[in-house]
Amino acid sequence: MCPHICCSGWLIRLVVVGGDDGLAGLGAVGWRRLTHAYGAARDVPGLIRALASAKTRERALWSLYGNIFHQGSRYEATAYAVPFLARLAADPQVPQRDEIVLLLAALAIGYDETYLPAGVGIASWRAGVERARSADPAEVLRQMDAWVEAARSEGERRVREMRRELYDPASTLRSAEYELGAYDAVRAELPGLRGLLRDDDPRVRAAGAYLLGWFPEEAAGSCAALRALLPAETVPGVLASAIVSAGLLEDTTLVPQLRAYLSQPGALVRWASAIALARLGQAGPEVLGVLAAVSADPPQPEPGPPVSFLDGDLRGYAAQVLATLASDLPASVIDAVLEGLAASTQTAAFPMAAAALHLAFPAGSPDPLPPFAELTPLQQRVVRTLAGLGQETWRWVNFMQIMEAWNLPDTHGDCRSYAGLSAADDSDAADHCA
Repeated sequence: MCPHICCSGWLIRLVVVGGDDGLAGLGAVGWRRLTHAYGAARDVPGLIRALASAKTRERALWSLYGNIFHQGSRYEATAYAVPFLARLAADPQVPQRDEIVLLLAALAIGYDETYLPAGVGIASWRAGVERARSADPAEVLRQMDAWVEAARSEGERRVREMRRELYDPASTLRSAEYELGAYDAVRAELPGLRGLLRDDDPRVRAAGAYLLGWFPEEAAGSCAALRALLPAETVPGVLASAIVSAGLLEDTTLVPQLRAYLSQPGALVRWASAIALARLGQAGPEVLGVLAAVSADPPQPEPGPPVSFLDGDLRGYAAQVLATLASDLPASVIDAVLEGLAASTQTAAFPMAAAALHLAFPAGSPDPLPPFAELTPLQQRVVRTLAGLGQETWRWVNFMQIMEAWNLPDTHGDCRSYAGLSAADDSDAADHCA
């Protein structure tokens, strides 16, 4: 048989040569002619086979994350690997299949923080790739030149100039097509992968539930599978993952059931239900209360698999959802977000900082940046809280980029100076966010 996968305008043909091997046809793919992050993809079939062995699985998984998913990028070979990874994920003889399912999710969407809390806007994604295909490269470069000229500071201008020098329209289009191609390759496997929700291993069920939430075009079949899972599921991490995915897929039929979950004793299930209800436009006082409580003080891990959304950062996810509801939030809710921000550190501070800034500056970044005394009381509290975070957080370029995106001082010393805090005392901001 010859299965075909149509990937956003280009065709992948996998010729299966027969046999009972779950990886039949793997050797028939022209891997040497395909490319990944390090050149020819000749090593990919061996790595895929190695996933089936407990002795070689960990190294193979690490290598695949490095070559067909290098720092979030996808490549020509990525989509070709997907059908074989899906077969391994469905094979109960393969060890730790949950990690293969999570790899499939990564190949489809990259890092999920890009799409949370709203989910994948697939229509916009597809439209963006089509625009890139039809764009005049010369006009795109002219637009980038104008973007460089519009920089608000010399530092921002240098960054933009570097990006302009590195930008190549042809390679950018190829990358966009590879990403959408990988997404569509995983999408094609969903009918089989939905069966993972019935797996005996709760880690596999949780990973499968997580995966389904990223494909709104397949919502009808996926929501039916998630609804079938919920009544009998008792493992908190599985149940929470299914609830969040159902919310991302906009399954409004679950609203009464989700409201009932809000009163359950398990904190993880309450969190997931509040996340889903907010996504479905049902953010009443009880939902806000759950999200605020988690933003301030996330629950301790429960037995079983954790949720994978936002890498398990319950606090950050809750705060980001609250930031989408910024209009007329009670003061206690905003206090909870700032309490959580003050308690966050390093990478965990990124989503909290973004959420707090959205709450403080609902109209967008201040441009030009006014004197600190002219900020609103809430804006002053947020800036002081950010300035009070430790150097272990400020040393991250990602954090400085968040500050820059909001036109705020993007070095620790400058931010403390702007907020009227001494260079040596890190205690002031905590006082201001209490």
